[in-house]
Amino acid sequence: MTASWQPTASIETLRERARLLAEVRAFFAERDVLEVETPVLGQGGSTDVHLVSLSSMARTDKGQRRLWLQTSPEFHMKRLLAAGSGPIFQLAKSFRDGEIGSRHNIEFTMLEWYRPGFTLAQLIDETTTLVANIMPSFAGPVVHYRYRELFHTYLAVDPFTTSIDILRTLAAERGQMPAHALTEESRDTCLDLLMSMVIEPTLGQNELSVVLDYPASQAALARRHQDADGEWVASRFELYINGVELANGYDELVDAGEQRLRFSEDNAERRRLGLSEVDIDEQLLAALDHGMPASAGVALGMDRLIQLALGKARLEDVLTFSTANC
Repeated sequence: MTASWQPTASIETLRERARLLAEVRAFFAERDVLEVETPVLGQGGSTDVHLVSLSSMARTDKGQRRLWLQTSPEFHMKRLLAAGSGPIFQLAKSFRDGEIGSRHNIEFTMLEWYRPGFTLAQLIDETTTLVANIMPSFAGPVVHYRYRELFHTYLAVDPFTTSIDILRTLAAERGQMPAHALTEESRDTCLDLLMSMVIEPTLGQNELSVVLDYPASQAALARRHQDADGEWVASRFELYINGVELANGYDELVDAGEQRLRFSEDNAERRRLGLSEVDIDEQLLAALDHGMPASAGVALGMDRLIQLALGKARLEDVLTFSTANC
């Protein structure tokens, strides 16, 4: 039995991890993308109702203040973009409370980068190229799917028009839950459950699966646009390998007023669900108001990519110390 003080990953695995991180840095150095470091603490956290931010009271020059451990480096990196940084990337420690499992750890490494002037299509190409470099043995094609088509194919429902009652019933059935368990859940929650339980396991099998045109309500910090059917959708993509969500990319929202409205709507939904509100990051909004260049950006779970590249069964197998033994 391994003593509890010892590293979670083997030393050999940690050497391989270091090699892959060096390959990531070389990839961006070749493309003249600047590596940056930003704080893990911020004055605001993620208002996303599906994320649980960690916070702490700190003694500062302005007295006691609540500071938030960042769920990703996004807010600070966008402030750099607004200040004229140009293209940037970061390997950042990020934190999401309660996320523990074979693909999750409360503290994890996020690879995030931003490309001023890039279209979403260009960013998808760059993301899949990076993944192919890190996983050269994974030689499958890149295949694009529309969110709506996936629901038609695997569930025979339309995520945009099917009634919420039908979605709740279907989600309860597929999740083997009593029907009443989801009577208060929103459309997006039901869609997320169906996506994770039914559709995601089929994605990325002998291919890199790119999913596009998510509902507009799932735009978060992305722009919105009308798709070929005239439906308003989120200008974002997700990348899957072997049923694992690996990356989430946006055509970034740069409108400060719209972003403030979305943060406020998130907190309103948090109140409705009985969740604690999260402080809005006023510094980010000030940066957007100053002017952030049109950009595409993506967040990629670096630990997950390393796990897949090395063929490890659990995320903790590629971490120095997991939350369980830190």
